[in-house]
Amino acid sequence: MILRFPYLITALSFLTACSAPYSPVSFTAGEDQIVAAGTIDHTTLDAFEDIIEENPDIKTLVLQNIEGSVDDDANVVFSRVVRAEGFDTVVPSDGLVASGGTDLFLAGNRRVLEPGACVGVHSWGGGGYVAADLPEGHPEHDRYLDYFDDINVDPAFYWFTLDAAPEDEMHWMTAAEVNRFDMTTHAAPALETAAVCEARE
Repeated sequence: MILRFPYLITALSFLTACSAPYSPVSFTAGEDQIVAAGTIDHTTLDAFEDIIEENPDIKTLVLQNIEGSVDDDANVVFSRVVRAEGFDTVVPSDGLVASGGTDLFLAGNRRVLEPGACVGVHSWGGGGYVAADLPEGHPEHDRYLDYFDDINVDPAFYWFTLDAAPEDEMHWMTAAEVNRFDMTTHAAPALETAAVCEARE
């Protein structure tokens, strides 16, 4: 999952350190879809609202490459808006979501992973906390548990991510794992191998 710090919540993608440069999410509208690529930050929601205002009939959000977020609060707010606006989410065959990008994918009303897509998850840590070491009742878990509850995602998925990989690594999910947590509207196809997904980042 995304890294989080108490009180001032800051989330980092798998490859992004606090001071490292990154490319904020950009949106491109096509005939019937909006394509997103980049890292979620405080500018993402405004950019999204601008493009949907210009393209009010489009309700499909293609996540081409969303490796994560540098702002946990912004990620959750943006993802909630995606759900509220009635968007479907799609990761194309050559696409990738990881960390906060995976959480965003789950916001879709209909969720599609095309064959060969990459879906990455991991734990979070920061501010003196290691998520996997916290008891289940610790309030630092609540931000994601509340979000997943609101979008009808099994809370077992959150606990799975904490065990899947430490915060500085990534676990690339299999179709069986995706289906276990009903992450897609219909059964997931074969997903890409870990080696290819790591190269795609």
